[in-house]
Amino acid sequence: MPRRSTTSSSTSKPLLNPETVDSTTVDKALYLNERGESPKRSAFLWLALFAVILNCSWGVHYYQFENMPRSLNANQAGKRGFSEQQAMEHVKALTELGPHPVGSDALDLALQHVLAASEEIKKMAHWEVDVQVDIFHAKSGANRLVSGLFKGKTLLYSDLKHVVLRILPKYGSEAEENAILVSSHIDTVFSTEGAGDCSSCVAVMLELARGISQWAHGFKNAVIFLFNTGEEEGLNGAHSFITQHPWRHTIRLAIDLEAMGIGGKSSIFQGGPDPLAIENFAKVAKYPSGQIIAQDLFLSGLVKSATDFQVYKEVAGLSGLDFAYGDAGAVYHTKNDKLKLLKPGSLQHLGENMLAFLLQIARSSDLVNGTAMQTREDNDHAIFFDILGTYMVVYRQRLASMLQNSVIMQALLIWTMSLLMGGFPAAASLGLSCLSVLLMWIFSLSFSILVAFLLPLICSSPVPYIANPWLIIGLFVAPAVLGALTGQHVGFRILQKYLQHASSKGGQKRSHVVQAELIKLETERWLFKAGFVQWLVLLMVGSFYKIGSSYLALVWLVSPAFAYGLIEATLSPVRSPKPLKIATLLLGLTVPVLVSAGIFIRLVATMTGMMVRFDRNPGSTPEWLGSIMVAVLVAAIICLTLVYLFSYVHLSGAKRSFVYANCALFCLALTAVVSGIVPPFTEDVARAVNVVHVVETTGRYGENRSPVSYISLFSTTPGKLTKEVEYLKEEGFTCGREKTLDFVTFTVNYGCWSSEDTESGWMESDIPTLKVENDKRGNNRITQISIDTKDSTRWSLAINTEEIEDFIFEGNSEELVPVGNKNGVNGWHIIQFSGGKISPRMFNVTLFWLNNSTRLTNKSDTEKKDPYLLKLRTDVDRLTPKAKRILMKLPPWCSLFGKSTSPHTLAFLSKLPVDF
Repeated sequence: MPRRSTTSSSTSKPLLNPETVDSTTVDKALYLNERGESPKRSAFLWLALFAVILNCSWGVHYYQFENMPRSLNANQAGKRGFSEQQAMEHVKALTELGPHPVGSDALDLALQHVLAASEEIKKMAHWEVDVQVDIFHAKSGANRLVSGLFKGKTLLYSDLKHVVLRILPKYGSEAEENAILVSSHIDTVFSTEGAGDCSSCVAVMLELARGISQWAHGFKNAVIFLFNTGEEEGLNGAHSFITQHPWRHTIRLAIDLEAMGIGGKSSIFQGGPDPLAIENFAKVAKYPSGQIIAQDLFLSGLVKSATDFQVYKEVAGLSGLDFAYGDAGAVYHTKNDKLKLLKPGSLQHLGENMLAFLLQIARSSDLVNGTAMQTREDNDHAIFFDILGTYMVVYRQRLASMLQNSVIMQALLIWTMSLLMGGFPAAASLGLSCLSVLLMWIFSLSFSILVAFLLPLICSSPVPYIANPWLIIGLFVAPAVLGALTGQHVGFRILQKYLQHASSKGGQKRSHVVQAELIKLETERWLFKAGFVQWLVLLMVGSFYKIGSSYLALVWLVSPAFAYGLIEATLSPVRSPKPLKIATLLLGLTVPVLVSAGIFIRLVATMTGMMVRFDRNPGSTPEWLGSIMVAVLVAAIICLTLVYLFSYVHLSGAKRSFVYANCALFCLALTAVVSGIVPPFTEDVARAVNVVHVVETTGRYGENRSPVSYISLFSTTPGKLTKEVEYLKEEGFTCGREKTLDFVTFTVNYGCWSSEDTESGWMESDIPTLKVENDKRGNNRITQISIDTKDSTRWSLAINTEEIEDFIFEGNSEELVPVGNKNGVNGWHIIQFSGGKISPRMFNVTLFWLNNSTRLTNKSDTEKKDPYLLKLRTDVDRLTPKAKRILMKLPPWCSLFGKSTSPHTLAFLSKLPVDF
């Protein structure tokens, strides 16, 4: 056999006469290609195609999540419409008050503003509409949720005030007994003015109420607007309303408005369990936005957060919708949740959607007596997602199961028949093509995870991409693409060698060169079809567990498979393979990119923003863990979505160009972060750094306990505090893991502390007390303890459940927590209290100890028992002189971070030992 010619001279003699080759197996085009007389897929073509797919994906994301409606003024909206400019006046008024947490004077002023606006709405309402305004003062109560973020905790509250606005027709008797609740919260955490979370929500509700007051004369259901306080301290506002307010029994549907960032499109991230609300929303929303994948992730516990919707659903048994703003998640609960970062059009988007929805549902008779809102079976909940923010697809789980099972059965049948017809070679080829997918995942994950391990060693921050998320393209996407392509190419070579070996045994009467080319084409097709297998597996798992977001697997399986069957597949067993057509790729990826590209980009952006608050117990997780989670997500998206595209690359001239382009992109991004050209944090996207003046009492109970005072500096953002402490050289800070600080609700394992000049700004009379009033020993031991929190109306108490079986908790001689149904987490039951200015400060707790035999068993099962019975932290929203000085010296890219478990800037710690 002569060697393959390296030229295409017209005088060269043909190596084979094309007319002598079986035309049913090898066409002339393939033969000419072997002589170099037909062009290969050029590198430029494939790089351009890759760039087009990336740009289309980004375009889908922009149109779906970034493209905002035009803001309307009062004249453009009219009396019955929604005006963002009108709503923004409320946002400005509330943010000008600064942070307004529960118990603050600023919150009282915020309540007055909302109340005055509500009275104005009542005054200007349509003459046939009844607007009722109520300032509701909630009694003390206990919120004990059985799932989610607050599992194993008791959330106590007192002296909470809410503004409640009910709008209904004057002459509709049934409307008074059937109501739709629209709820959000006025209060903020202590660290932010709360432009996004949730002054924007309150403003939207006030503007909605103004518009609804002009429409409600035709309603069959009332609309209740609840402006609650206490949400940031554990969903207490919603709980107090739904368990105490006289209108609570009339509510048939609950809508919650929230923010997990600042502005952007407000999307539905929870719905149900009854599909009525989401179905009606999809019918009428002007700019529908919502993804069930967000609900799947939220309910799985991967997102460590909670909203009032959990209370309405779990405590009151209501169905409904939960909306949230999600842009700029890195500013959540920091100083940068401010008015200037609120994107124009955000309020208009939510307002117009909600106005259309409320007009639709308030006129519906389906809510009467709650007949349509009863608990549904699993097969009846809704699957929902929007397409480009213009159309929302909604269908029931029953239909989803039918579609998915049908596709699964057909796919398995087709694969089974193909393998039976192809015999062992086909089965081996399928197995090796699946191996290429596995290698693609292994290499892609390895390359991107290696970068995550590398970043803390060479960068000033282990998460240097937070302020500039586009860096993720170079730092993680490029290595993931390079790894996926490398892994699949290794699989390509393995499969190619197997097919060559199988062909040599088959006695094919073809040219060696032609046969080698046919094997390459056959290998390419097997790699393309391997993409079907990975999506089929995901579809089977999703269908089995009834995961709502399984529709993504359905789309990524059916669309490419349809394109392949339409353009590439043949029923002839003797037809030789041909090169995969570009049309197959474009047709197969059009629908999946349109449906899911924006979602995948959004997922990465959301996870990036969450890195600011990733380390819930500072220092408890490795510095590289957050970046590894981002790397794994990016690699998974690359492997799942580019498997079809990569199968084309191996027979093109684009491999080397792909490698060079990705290496260059990675090097540019790495250089930018290592050199500091692109900072990890900015003034508008800050690192969460908390400054707490701690006063801690030590010593055995009953002895003179000397208080120890110091400043604690810690961060929920991964990374050491080296750069921050450089700004505090004169304050005497020491950093490390030597001093573990137990804040009752969380633990600081790495931080900085200083004891210099910390004796001012507090008094010993501020220190809370734990006093044993009575201790009845015996096999059924009972201990009564009094607690004096002094000036604090926000505190946390931990009760050791390895020693205590149950307890009763009382405040102002009122039983707040009765006996029974106590559970704990990690050996502790946490009680968190938050209330207004006139909340009680004196409490009594009666502890019922485990019997002696049980305690002995627990001691034998536990190597190290905690020496404390009770741990108490009281918070005071006061800046001591040193804490104030430190906050002024910290760099501008640092911000306090607040949440329900965070201490304020002054915290007192007291403990009662087990052997008191």
